[in-house]
Amino acid sequence: MTSISVKLTPKELDLLSSLAADQLFQREFIDARFPGHKPNPADLSLGKQLIERLRILTAKANGIPLPRKIDAST
Repeated sequence: MTSISVKLTPKELDLLSSLAADQLFQREFIDARFPGHKPNPADLSLGKQLIERLRILTAKANGIPLPRKIDAST
């Protein structure tokens, strides 16, 4: 994987995360209703992972403690 560095302010990072989440919602729930739409589950999964990473970075940049992950398998 190629790594790319980008400098953003916490506010820019928060906005980017919000915009990405909105776009992912549209792809998953709105676009699926249009005739001829071909879903791409791999892209949706990657998008969800990316949004989670952006939200974690935003929380760290704003000094917000991250919630502990709950393991649902136990």
